[in-house]
Amino acid sequence: MTKHHRHHHNRRQFLEALAAGAGMAVIPAFVRAADAPYPNHPVRLIAPVAPGGGVDLVARTMGERLGKALGQTFIVDNQSGGGGIIASQFVARSAPDGYTLLLGYVGTHGTNPAVRKLPYDAINGFTPIGMVGGTPNVLVVNPQLPVKTFKEFIAYLQANPGKVSYGSAGQGTLTHLVMEQLKDSTKTFMVHAAYRGISPAMLDVMAGQTQASFPGLAAALPHITSGKLRPLAITGKARHRLLPDTPTLEELGYTGFDGVQWYGIMGPANLPRDIVAKLNNEINTQIKMPELRERLSGEALETMPMSPEQFSEYIRNDIAKWSRLVKARKIVID
Repeated sequence: MTKHHRHHHNRRQFLEALAAGAGMAVIPAFVRAADAPYPNHPVRLIAPVAPGGGVDLVARTMGERLGKALGQTFIVDNQSGGGGIIASQFVARSAPDGYTLLLGYVGTHGTNPAVRKLPYDAINGFTPIGMVGGTPNVLVVNPQLPVKTFKEFIAYLQANPGKVSYGSAGQGTLTHLVMEQLKDSTKTFMVHAAYRGISPAMLDVMAGQTQASFPGLAAALPHITSGKLRPLAITGKARHRLLPDTPTLEELGYTGFDGVQWYGIMGPANLPRDIVAKLNNEINTQIKMPELRERLSGEALETMPMSPEQFSEYIRNDIAKWSRLVKARKIVID
């Protein structure tokens, strides 16, 4: 055996002994990377909508922040279709390894489960990780409608039964259910016009094709600011600082209008606890940062830090709340 070979042989024996002593075989480097701390390769964050709008905005903002903080790329993947059903089903069926996450929202994990049979289980099919934030819904009308206040609007509806129609983002969306909740509470009637998304619904209110809508504040704010939509009331426990003159439905005497267009991050069921804890901790760290809070609040989104357990409870309560309304109103979605 040459000196060179002997040296090589000894070195190999030494490495093998070392490996045996550590209770493991010699593992090629590419396998070892899998043991590196999470995340050690890019993470897909599925946004259940087409680009544009609140869900997409939150997905991109959080994907960018989490990527920087965790030193790994978060790729936002828009999978629209079925009002969020396609994306939700895809994530529910993904491996619970933390590399496929969903930007879930009130549609996928609040109103959809209340109004339709779904190919996924909104509660047991997912691991809630962290809430990001939410925006209230604001009742808006076409400024040409001869009403300046909520009271005048209700009086107008009573005096003109069936004359007023409202636009929603689609059958069974929060913008549909919250208006049905309002009709129920005020004993008034409006014709429902369902659109594919809130943008076309608002355009028709501005054009006078329909007269009212109940969009999320984030979507409605630019049109309210420009004077193309008139706000009459808002959901939530307190007035919104971006619309200080618009009363809450609560203060107008109607309870239970605390519906929120919320957005949060979740993974498939059985996501390992350490991954959930790591992501939850990072989400909460990010949304407590003043510049991110300001950026989101500029879009009328208030941050809502929660533990995974609190977020889980929030989802259960939201589904239960909308399920009660759907039963009471006998809302049937084809």
